[in-house]
Amino acid sequence: MLIECINTTHKGAYDFLYLRIDFKNKCNVGYAFINFIELRSLVTFAQQRVGRKWNRFNSEKRCTLSYANIQGKKALVEKFRNSSVMDEEASYQPKIFVSAGVHRGEEEPFPQPTLPSELRKRKQRQSLTPSHRSSTFLDYYRHNDTSGDD
Repeated sequence: MLIECINTTHKGAYDFLYLRIDFKNKCNVGYAFINFIELRSLVTFAQQRVGRKWNRFNSEKRCTLSYANIQGKKALVEKFRNSSVMDEEASYQPKIFVSAGVHRGEEEPFPQPTLPSELRKRKQRQSLTPSHRSSTFLDYYRHNDTSGDD
C-alpha cells in the first residue's frame, strides 16, 4: 500500500524503499526509508506530504521527514543485504528500483546476501545484546581482539 501511495505523485523518483516492520505483530513500526534519486523529488514530496495524514491508512499519524545516517541506494543496499530482514517474506523486505533510463522506477532484484542466514541471525542477536555493546573504541578492541594475548 505504501508504494502505491507514494507512486501516485512520485513514481520513478526513488530507487530504494523499506517500510520497517514489527515481525511479531506483522505491522509497520511507523517509518520507512526512501532514497529519492534527485533532490527536487525530495522537495516536492515534502511539499505535498509533510504534515498531512496518510489518507490510505487507518491512522492519525502525519508524514514527517528525517535525515538518515545512511545515504544513497548503494549504501542502503549494503546495510540491508545482510540483515535478518532478508530472511523474512518478500513483502517485508526492502525494495530497490532502477535509477535511470527507460526502466527507471521499475523494481529490480535485491542483491543476494553475502553472509549465510545463520551468521546474519547471530549478528542481529549480538547487536541486540547489551553485553556486546562497547562504550569506547578500546572496549570494542579488547572485546573483539582475537590475537590470543589474554
